[in-house]
Amino acid sequence: MNTQEIEIKFYLSHQEKLQQKLREIGAELKEPRVHEINLRFDTPDGRLTAQHHVLRLRRDSRARLTFKGPAKADQAVSVRQEIEFEVSDFEAARRFLEALDYRVSIIYEKYRTTYAYEGVEITFDEMPYGNFLEIEGPGTEEIQSAAAALDLDWKTRSILSYLAIFDHLCQKKGISPKNLTFEELSPFTVQAQDLGLSPADE
Repeated sequence: MNTQEIEIKFYLSHQEKLQQKLREIGAELKEPRVHEINLRFDTPDGRLTAQHHVLRLRRDSRARLTFKGPAKADQAVSVRQEIEFEVSDFEAARRFLEALDYRVSIIYEKYRTTYAYEGVEITFDEMPYGNFLEIEGPGTEEIQSAAAALDLDWKTRSILSYLAIFDHLCQKKGISPKNLTFEELSPFTVQAQDLGLSPADE
């Protein structure tokens, strides 16, 4: 079944305070902190990226295969077609995609903690270049309401993907790590301005 992904991201300076705030407003822990590895696939000629399509294989506490279409223009939040389903074997799914002539174009990872609150899903994402809060829900109103409950500055929101933010970082600092991993970014100090963002919790 085709669905839509409707979400927004906020860059954080004080993740621990936000997690405490979530508990205070009654958010429910949905999934404890887990390491997540993502493989993004493309054709040898980069056709998917050129069309703003995403083909991703993810492993955390389970394995999932995801397709995302391009984000809709002129939206207050990120709105994209998303088709996602669980697969039983991560490595078999990888070999399946490679057999169809898809290749891993980039690897990216994070640590994610997931909460549920008032019909939205709120995740704390520890990225190799900083900490983020992501709110996903059925529409802009519900997402904005959750952001307000957490005292986040709506004007600082980002509709960019983590890889688009990574591209901005590499251009800003003149660096060229192959993947968005903790190991490859460990030599670099990254601040909010390097990402083109402002903290939402200050």
